[in-house]
Amino acid sequence: MMAFGPIPRRKRGESIVPMINVVFLLLIFFLMTAQITPPEPFPITPPEAEAEPAEAMPDTLYIAADGSFAYETARDRAVFEALRGRAPDAGPLTIRADADLPASVLATLLPELASVGITDIALIAGAP
Repeated sequence: MMAFGPIPRRKRGESIVPMINVVFLLLIFFLMTAQITPPEPFPITPPEAEAEPAEAMPDTLYIAADGSFAYETARDRAVFEALRGRAPDAGPLTIRADADLPASVLATLLPELASVGITDIALIAGAP
């Protein structure tokens, strides 16, 4: 009878599972800490002010230079119906108006906003 020695075992390489775990944890961390905001519906150049520019808030009414309105997914006159469904305790409505928008358009907008229950607004202006 012939005696064979023990079968030599291959050395196991380093496991990459811990590295994969760390990569997934980093991915989750970056996804959870990132501020994800929807893109602005059309380009707006805000008027200039002597303060730091404010970031766009999710509850924002956008007004283009030509007088077009956008609020969430509503556009133009449908904006007022969408604003009617806004929660009364949601705080001030943020308005981002283009710098080229005539002030008279903004002035005529305020009574329309009041008619749908919006009396507290915050107008966003950019820094010079």
